[in-house]
Parts: sequence; structure tokens; C-alpha cells
Amino acid sequence: MDTSIYALLPEEERKEEKPKRYTSKFRQTAKEEYAGGRGNYRTMGQAKVPVPTTDSYLKKHEKEPVLPRKEEFHYPDEAYNRPPVPGRTNQPLMGLKTNKNFITTNAVENITSVPKKPAKKFVDTKNGDAHNLIPSGLQPVFVHKKNFGEVPVYLNKRNEEVKRAQEEYDAYVSEHFRRGALRSLTNDERQIIIDGLKANWEDVHERYQGISVVTDTTPKKNRKERMEAHMKQLEKDIEMFEKFTTIYIGN
Repeated sequence: MDTSIYALLPEEERKEEKPKRYTSKFRQTAKEEYAGGRGNYRTMGQAKVPVPTTDSYLKKHEKEPVLPRKEEFHYPDEAYNRPPVPGRTNQPLMGLKTNKNFITTNAVENITSVPKKPAKKFVDTKNGDAHNLIPSGLQPVFVHKKNFGEVPVYLNKRNEEVKRAQEEYDAYVSEHFRRGALRSLTNDERQIIIDGLKANWEDVHERYQGISVVTDTTPKKNRKERMEAHMKQLEKDIEMFEKFTTIYIGN
């Protein structure tokens, strides 16, 4: 129901309780500093300002810094001074020559030098080969190996594979020649084809020179691109026929 008998009773007025006012935790410290610092003029200046006197006015050059007295500069030691300029008659020694024979000296040094120690030998545990070692770094001298200078096994295998592939290709070409499926172009036929391609290129180039310079429409642009592609293809064909002297074609 919307109404109730309890609504007839007078309600007590409720007052909103305001939150407690914020108090800084440094409040007491600030009070003590303020109270104890009045003599040092920390906050509001002096308690009693002294009366200015007639002789406490700003005088001339009073605020300028006081510079030290000028003194003559002296080097701390004579060693820091520059050496004197050489005299006009002081000339260096010139024309000195040596009588030492460098060829004879080098020959004597090589003859009287101590020979190097012979190389040490060691046996390779993997292959069982004996190698000579340089005494300083224990590096093998591969010249003394048994198989030094021989072609490696993998190269021989590779050469055999290439040779077999070449033989198979030659047999394939020979078989097609025998059947008449392929034949080689003669020099005269190749030259006739090259001349024909060059004539076609000249024809297309002449028509290309006659088109408009400004390609403001789509048909003009497409025609120009077709001619350029045609001339480029003719140039590739001419280059190919001039490069390869032997050309096989279907019979």
C-alpha cells in the first residue's frame, strides 16, 4: 500500500555530520619553528627596523668588485721559454756519406746466423699420415703429406657427373638430328633473320616518331606503350641472334 500509519508520526530532523577538518602532521613543528625563529627574522622580517642615519647612503663605486692589485707576469721556470732562433751563420751539416757496404754486411749476417731447428714429426691418429711440425706453433706442413697435390675425391666425382650429363645431352641432340626434329641455322639464314628484325624495328621506330609528344588521352598513351614494348622485344631478339652463332630450330 502507498500509505502507512507510521507516516503520521513526526520524524526527527537529521543533521549532516561534516567530516573532521584536516590537520597537518607538521602543524606543531611549524608552530615551534615560528615561535623560536622570531629573533632570526625568518618570516616577517625584523621586529624593529633601525632608523636610517645620514651617513648610510650609497657611495660611488661602492658596489663594484674589488680586483687584486696588478703585478708583472713572470714565467715559473726558464725551461718553459722557447729556444732561441738559430743564427744566420749557423748552418746544419750537409753532404754526409757512409762507406758501409750493405750487400756484404747482409751476406755476412746470413752466413754467420744460427740455423733453425729441424721440424718435428707427428703421426695423425685419424689417417695414419706423418706430418712435419713447425717448432714454434705445432702447425702441420701439408707439403709432406702422401696425397699432397692430388685432386680431391669430391671433385673427381663432380667431374664424372658433369661428363656423364654432357654425354647424355650430346646423345639427345644427335638423336633429334638423326630423326630430323632439329636442324641448325646457317649463317646466311641467321643474317636474313637479323636483317628482317632490324627492318621491323626501323618501321616501328618511324611510326613511333610520328606520334604526338603530348599523350593527353588514353588511346595515345596505350599506343605509345605498345610501340615501346614492341621495339624493346625486337632489340632483345636482335641481340640474341647476334650473340649465338649456332641456333637449332624445328625441322
